[in-house]
Amino acid sequence: MRWLLSLVVALSCVAHSQTADRRQSGFAIMDARTQAMQKDDAQNPAMLWVQSGAQLWAQPSSSNGKSCASCHGTTIAQPNSFARPPAAFEAVATRYPTIDALLGKPVNLSQRINLCRQRHMNMSALGSEHQDLLSLESWLGHAARGQAIAAQDPKLEVTRRQGEQLFMQRMGQLNLSCAQCHNERDGLKLGASTIPQGHATGYPIYRLEWQGMGSLARRIRGCLTGVRAQPFAAGSNEMTALEVYLAARAMGMPLETPAVRP
Repeated sequence: MRWLLSLVVALSCVAHSQTADRRQSGFAIMDARTQAMQKDDAQNPAMLWVQSGAQLWAQPSSSNGKSCASCHGTTIAQPNSFARPPAAFEAVATRYPTIDALLGKPVNLSQRINLCRQRHMNMSALGSEHQDLLSLESWLGHAARGQAIAAQDPKLEVTRRQGEQLFMQRMGQLNLSCAQCHNERDGLKLGASTIPQGHATGYPIYRLEWQGMGSLARRIRGCLTGVRAQPFAAGSNEMTALEVYLAARAMGMPLETPAVRP
């Protein structure tokens, strides 16, 4: 019986090693200087957007005097720091995209912010790369930094499958799919750059290439342009489906917002 028990344990160890999570964020393949920039809030340029987001949260609308804080509250800033969202919002960035009950379809965090502006503050929606929108999203993401990206609402399953199909689909004049780079060739070189696994763990993100912050939609459009395909518009059904799938693909990984990348 002892030998049988040993065999079972050995087989279970093999099975575990075969299914071990090999996922890693783009942070793992960056050079040490860029890693240090992300890890140190005093060096991380994206913290300027986080600080701006904290200020915007408390800023009243000129139309009705309401602010994000007047509905949702805030916490008192610590010395030499800035205000944080209330406890109920500290993990909110890990749960998007999610279903908006009134629209009956998925929205990402930036779209949720815009919906709140329109529905409750009598303000117009901001463009997907508007600095105020990136700042608010960065501030909420920063509050959830280090927490695991949450499991998705089962109602997102149809959209997730659509996103997975797009991720696997060859596109553009180069006839390449997202999966061919980020699933099959991660860790290899594309020019002078190492191909990452493409996990959306740090958005909005500061890219040295951009010299500023940008959304996940901006990064996806950049990839599509790179394979000479027609980019999906921010907020389109295709972009939403890809964002839902990428969130599912990164489920359980720690959120890094605001991350830094080359």
